[in-house]
Parts: sequence; structure tokens; C-alpha cells
Amino acid sequence: MVTIYVRDCCTVLCMLWLFNLTTKMKTKKLCLSVSFGLANLVLFNSIVFAQETNSKLLDTVVVTATKSDQKQSQTGKVITVISKEQIGRSAGKSVAELLGEQVGIIVNGAGSNPGKDKSLFFRGASSAYTIVLLDGILASNPAFGGAFDFRTISIDQIDHIEILKGGQSTLYGSDAVAGVINIVTKKGGQKGNNISGVLSAGSFNTYKGSLGLNSSVDNFTYNINYTHDRTDGISEASVPPTGSALAFDKDGFKRDALNAAFSLKLDKHLIVSPFVRYSHGKYNYDNDSFSDAGNVSISDRVNAGMQSNLQLNRGKVTLIYDHESNKSEFISTYPGVYQGRMNLIDLFVNHDLSKNLKLLAGIDNRSLQVKSISKESNLFSAYTSLFLSNIGQFNLEAGGRYNQHSEYGDNFTYSVTPSYTFSKVVKLFASISSAFRAPTLDALYGPYGANLSLKPEESKSYEGGVSFNLLDNKFGLRVVGFKRDLTNAIVYSTNGYINQDKQNDKGFEIEPSFKAGKFNANAFYAFVEGKTTSGSNKVDFLLRRPKNSLGLNAGVQAFSNLYFSAAFRSYSSRTDFDFSDYTAVKKVNLDAYNLVDTYAQYTFIKKHVKLFVDLKNILNEKYVEVYGYNTMGFNVNTGISFNIR
Repeated sequence: MVTIYVRDCCTVLCMLWLFNLTTKMKTKKLCLSVSFGLANLVLFNSIVFAQETNSKLLDTVVVTATKSDQKQSQTGKVITVISKEQIGRSAGKSVAELLGEQVGIIVNGAGSNPGKDKSLFFRGASSAYTIVLLDGILASNPAFGGAFDFRTISIDQIDHIEILKGGQSTLYGSDAVAGVINIVTKKGGQKGNNISGVLSAGSFNTYKGSLGLNSSVDNFTYNINYTHDRTDGISEASVPPTGSALAFDKDGFKRDALNAAFSLKLDKHLIVSPFVRYSHGKYNYDNDSFSDAGNVSISDRVNAGMQSNLQLNRGKVTLIYDHESNKSEFISTYPGVYQGRMNLIDLFVNHDLSKNLKLLAGIDNRSLQVKSISKESNLFSAYTSLFLSNIGQFNLEAGGRYNQHSEYGDNFTYSVTPSYTFSKVVKLFASISSAFRAPTLDALYGPYGANLSLKPEESKSYEGGVSFNLLDNKFGLRVVGFKRDLTNAIVYSTNGYINQDKQNDKGFEIEPSFKAGKFNANAFYAFVEGKTTSGSNKVDFLLRRPKNSLGLNAGVQAFSNLYFSAAFRSYSSRTDFDFSDYTAVKKVNLDAYNLVDTYAQYTFIKKHVKLFVDLKNILNEKYVEVYGYNTMGFNVNTGISFNIR
């Protein structure tokens, strides 16, 4: 029997009443959102299944992106965690390259010129449908529709990454249609001064230097990390087939990135954690496919804010303030300066109603401003979720979110994610969720194809499958099927921005893993296909996204100080468009390709110093990610990292 204490309910209701006073929101709408979690518990408890990953770590890895600091064994979300250990073995990679190695994620441009923009496709959905969090806090580029620029963060500043799949609008509101990527940066430290760093060099005159300082002094901890990297790169655009005698110039970049995180424990109940992040990049780029140019873009990003946690007897209250400012200047035939700002306030409470039942309830308000078009918008939300755990072998999450947008009005989303485990070996899972994406200010008011009649995009996502944990945690297998139905999809057509009727994506993922002694291996196969319908016009392919992708990674701790791994990835053919002549755009086919990478590291001086070498595309595969643009052939990155305490 589940017991709910009266004093606990009173605490939660009082906080929600304060939320109501603060926002002057209509009581009826707030009550609808808050009570939705309870309603779901009754109405949807007949829906079965949920999800887990990395079974061997289920009871130790805490997932913060769910806003409830859950162990993976307690959540029904479809989650992948790129561990601290994996990050430590990725010093030669970019964040885009690392994410592109994960099942269900294609990062278009990860293998292209290092300074080229990166587009992330999450289970077939484009970048605009995935939100990125830094330490659980929304990170976006308000000047360009909210999509996060992965070039602005260095992998040396990251502790681990959490990937949540499926619609997550109940937790994070607009844009969380396909999933959420939570990048958790390095924090804290041991007593005294701890210094870490990376020095590396590689192909195309690529150099990187990173220096970090962290410490803990009484109730104060800090972590400061600075990275500078640069490369000459390769020509972003390909030489046209008819101009093989031409020589295009190289398109390099320079980047500086600073991440500073602090934490002050004011008393045993209250912790205040301010942060500031800054990045500056200067990127050379070409005009278009098969078109060389000496264009330059200069990007500045400032992200600052604070997270405060107040510990209660049966839970905690979290208050987040986040400010994001982006400026991009383009020096080219089509010059322009684009500036955007976002301010976010998120207040939520986690409360243990009983041993087996937890409640998450909160509000957030985010204001967006695009200075280049002198327009702004505001999105207010109230949300709640219930977490029912360890009822026999059954777990359930259910929640809802009310959204009020200054431009298009009201919206409501929900999610239900139950799971059931058999003998701690087999878990069945499924989920159903809705999500939405608000039209961007650029689409509503921008200078090119603006449309004030745009409707918000809405979706429903379904997923389910099974996971196995066998041979005393040595062998794991996860099989997931998914389907996403999107209505009012916003696209840019010959007449500007319009709403399409619908876009339907579906697919499945298979992920086996094995670990025994000093050897570990994991693999994946992913299939995704999509269809778009707009009136009588039907398109049955996803642009630049392969239907089939396959990956295999194997590593061995050959000796106590020597680690070696090899990875293989395969991608099927894709469809793109030839935009070299805008008066006659035509469809083209991009060939399938395979990539083989290897990595080795050697540690010494009591494992405080590490030498590494990262060899990518060792077979020098010739392939195309974007028609008319180059990709890197065989390339190498090698260096040294150190940690001094």
C-alpha cells in the first residue's frame, strides 16, 4: 500500500500556490497541469513497458536530465550514458564526432571540414527537434532557431553525457520533440589545487591546448577550464567534377572556450552554484556546394547563471536562472549580424510522497529576443510528473505540462513511461509521449519568407521493446522500436515558411554489449525511415539521413598501462539535393560508406600522465556527407593529457 502523508501534500500544495501568485496564472489551468500526473497514474496504469540502458551500471549511474536525479534502474526513459571513462578516451575527437558514434544519432558534417556547421539528426529528426542541456540547463542559440552549435564546447570540459530519447516536452517544453542531450561539465575537486590539461596536434595543422584548475576549500568548490584550438582545415567545398584543375583554399578556424563552475554550501541545506561559459570562434567557409570563397563567420557565445538547491526533509527545491547571448557576424557576399538572447527561470520541487512515490512539480519561464529583427517572445510553462518505483518489479512515470506562448497561445503535453522487470534479467518497456515546437521568431517575422500564420508543430511518439542482462552482467542486449507522428511540420519552401500536413518517422535499434575481464565490446544497428505529406505532395525519404547504420566498437586493456580500441561504422546510401544551380535544383544519391577508427593510450607516472593517439578513417574512405562538400580522409590526432594533484 502507498501511503501519502498529509504534511507532505501540504508542502507541495503551498509551493504550487506560491507559483500561482508569482505568475498570476489562472487557477484552473494550473490545477489541470498539476493534477495531470495523478490522473495519468489512474488512467494509464494498464500501459506496459519502459526502458533502461547500460544494465551493468543501472544501480550506480544517476541520471540528472530527468530533473529527479534518478538511478537508471528507476526510470523508464530510453537513456544512453556516455561515461566519464569514454570521455577520457576521446581527447582526439570533437563533441560532434563522439555523438555521431551513438545509436540513432547522425551528425551531418562531423566528418567534413572541422569548422563546418554540424547538423544533428536524432532518430531521423533534424537538429531543431532536439534540445541540448548543459548541466541540466537549456542551452540554445536564440539567434538561429534554438539549435545548439556543437562547435562552441570542447570535449575536454565534459565529464559525461546523458542522451534521452523520445518526446521530452513534459520536462523541457518546446523543441524536445525527438530527444534531449544533457552535457554534464566537469565540477568540484579534491582539497588543494588540482591541475589538468591536454596538449595535442594532428592532421591539417590542428593544435589544441586545454588547462583546468579545480579545488575544494571548506564549503567552496570550483572548476575552471580553458581551451584553445585551431586548424588549417581542408577546403569546405569540393572542386566541381568539371574543374579538376582548380585548387580551392583551405577553410580553417580558431576557437577559445572557457567554462567556470562554482559551488558554495551556505549551510547543510542550501547550495548555490553559479557558472559562466564563454566561447569565441572565427570560421572560414565557402559560398556553397562546389563554390570556393574567402568568407568568414565570427561567433561569440556567453552563457551565465546560477543553480540553487534547498534540501528538504523529504525532497529538495531547485531554482535555476540562465542567461544565453549569441552573436554571429558573417563577412561575405551576403553580410549580416545576428544577435539573440534568452533568459530562463526554472523553479521546481522534488518531493517524496512515500517510499515508492515521488512528485516533481515546477514552473519555468523563458523569454527570447532576436535583435536583428527586433522581435521577442515568451513561453511560460507549469509541469508535473509522478515517479512510482519498486512496486514489485513495476515502475511508472507519468506527467503533463501546460504551456502558454505569447504568439500562439496554449498547449498541453503529456508522457507515460512504465516498465516491468522479470527476475532482474529481462525488462519490457514502452512509452507514449506528446511534444511540440513553437515557430521561431525568424520564421514568424524574419526578412526571408516570414509567415505569421504558422502553427506550432505537434507530435506523438511511441516506443517499446525489451532489454536483457545476462551472464552475471557480462552480456546485455536492448531492442527498441519507435514511431513519431508529427503534424504541422514547419519547412522552408519556394513561398517561404509553411506548415506541412504531417511527417511520420519510424524505426528500430538493436544494441548488444559484452564485457569480460579486460575485454569489452558494444555494437548497434539502427533503421529509420520517414514520409512527409503536404496536400497531394508526398516525399518518402529523409534528406541526408541513412535508413541503415551499423557500428561496432571493441576495446582491450592489453596491459595495466596500455589500452587499445577499434571501431567500425557503416552507413547506407542517402538522398540529397544539388543546390549548385538554384534555378534547377535536382535530387542526387549519395553512396554508402564505411569508416574504421583506432585508438590507443598509455598511462604512466602513477596514471597521472596519459599519451594517446586517435586514428580516424584509417582506410582513407572517400565519401560525401553533403553534396558538393568535402570530407576528411585519413587523419590523426595525438597528444598528452595530465592530471596533477
